[in-house]
Amino acid sequence: MEPDSTPKKNIRNFAIVAHIDHGKSTLADRLLEITGTVQRGEHEEQLLDKNPISRERGITIKLAPVRMQYGSYTLNLIDTPGHIDFSYEVSRTLACCEGVVLLVDATQGVQAQTVAHFRDAQKQNLPIIPVVNKIDMDIARPEETKNQMVDLFGFSEEEIIFVSAKTGQNVDKLLEAIVLKIPPPSSLESSFRALIFDAVYDDHRGVISFVRVFDGEVKKHDRIEFFRSDAKSIVSDVGIFSPDLISKQNLSAGEIGYVVTGIKDIRKARVGDTIKLQNSNSKELPGYKTPIPMVFFGVYPKNTSDFGKLKEALSKLSLNDASLTIDNEYSSFLGSGFRVGFLGLLHAEIVKERLKKEEGIEPLLTRPQVLYKKENEKTLEPYMTLTIYVPKNYVGGIMNLCEKKRGNLKDMVYVQPTQSRDQQKEIAILTYEMPYSMLLSGIADNIKSVSSGFATIDYEIADYREANLATMNILVNDNLIDVLSETVYKDEVSYLAREKTDKLKELLPRKQFRQIIQAKVEGNIIARSEIPPFRKDVLAKMSGGDRTRKDKLLEKQKRGKSKLIQGSRIEIPQKALYSLLSD
Repeated sequence: MEPDSTPKKNIRNFAIVAHIDHGKSTLADRLLEITGTVQRGEHEEQLLDKNPISRERGITIKLAPVRMQYGSYTLNLIDTPGHIDFSYEVSRTLACCEGVVLLVDATQGVQAQTVAHFRDAQKQNLPIIPVVNKIDMDIARPEETKNQMVDLFGFSEEEIIFVSAKTGQNVDKLLEAIVLKIPPPSSLESSFRALIFDAVYDDHRGVISFVRVFDGEVKKHDRIEFFRSDAKSIVSDVGIFSPDLISKQNLSAGEIGYVVTGIKDIRKARVGDTIKLQNSNSKELPGYKTPIPMVFFGVYPKNTSDFGKLKEALSKLSLNDASLTIDNEYSSFLGSGFRVGFLGLLHAEIVKERLKKEEGIEPLLTRPQVLYKKENEKTLEPYMTLTIYVPKNYVGGIMNLCEKKRGNLKDMVYVQPTQSRDQQKEIAILTYEMPYSMLLSGIADNIKSVSSGFATIDYEIADYREANLATMNILVNDNLIDVLSETVYKDEVSYLAREKTDKLKELLPRKQFRQIIQAKVEGNIIARSEIPPFRKDVLAKMSGGDRTRKDKLLEKQKRGKSKLIQGSRIEIPQKALYSLLSD
């Protein structure tokens, strides 16, 4: 067990923020090694990315705290995700820190999430240490990247630090800057208060809350309570991340660590809640908004007998991912399943992979839908503010694309190079208002395609606005295929209906009866396709005979096919269904 807490004046709480794949986790590795927290060569690369899916994809999907000793200073680092879907993790991190390291890849330059993270840190009035990474690479453009940071953010050239997270070059200079430029924490009260910035569920110990202590101290056996849930418990352990959980005698003001609460329901210890001592008069700390799911999928077991396993697996995942929302759903075509809310498409993909790898279940996800609202008999859809960061020569193509995607240009700013810089490398930042549903229809991939992969995007939900929408249903022989129903814009109905029925015609196998595929909107059939039946030659064995006998055989065949249509259950092969749902 470690000794008592570090004096507040020697504590530095900071985060590393950056665009995805700019080297945050690699830089964290070097910081851990230089401070002696871990030994180089004795740990896996990107040590703080403990999730196997993070390692497989090479991206951070979960914030990760760690404590380091640098001389007489205690440094609490929180490594953050870079992908848009997990930006709420960054906001939670910033609420617990006194400063940030803004990391930019010298081979890619400033990107969309770089700008977003800079603005978020500015809103919190946090000191920002600008760092250019990957200077060891042959294709690095450190001077150009430095100029971008000066022009965009107003940094002085002297304060920008050039490092190689891979080799460790100049990382010691970054550590010195963290101690000098990031202020120590302060406190307002003497009684214990801590903000929960993350939580995990342990089968044996209950909820383990990751906290930033703002005031007072907490120790084992203290009686605590949670502001929002009114839940009460007795602390069974406290400690720090170094990088594993290490028990301590106490946690005091300014420190980041964990509190083992013993609570068995993670919903009673929500992220953003304040922990205080029982019967104290402490006030609640400013938290942060609970992340609101914006993308909804129907999640079904591929085998109906696995429904119970899927239910248990989703419940287990929700214990460690409070952003998931899960409700029961029933499909006449797929049976019992769940309507699950996610933060975005990547979040849904990560959860699907976790279900497969951690729980041994491969679920079927229906087409994604956004969260619509009803107000005074009007349908409202979510709008987003979409920021696109793109080289100047691709602006025309991006604008044409966004116009087709119902975008409304609100602002366009060029990063003006100084007189000595290459005018062809000028960067444009375009800001659009656009329906959030455009993300689901693939605008991110479209933007990458139009810009030859050079553009990056960031977005945030703006508000809800009235939309002219309709529900398009797909029927096969008058049987509703409910999992293929979707909400569409009325001015796109004809095109989408024809596209859907034609594709289903291509994918469905022929049967012994005719299959009529229809797209129906508000009671009207908008598009129709037909798959002819296999024709069995019932007269093949007849070498002669009168016409009456032949007609009887043909009539019998006709009646049989009619009964087959009425009694047959419409079946869509899994391969065809996957293709339709993922289209």
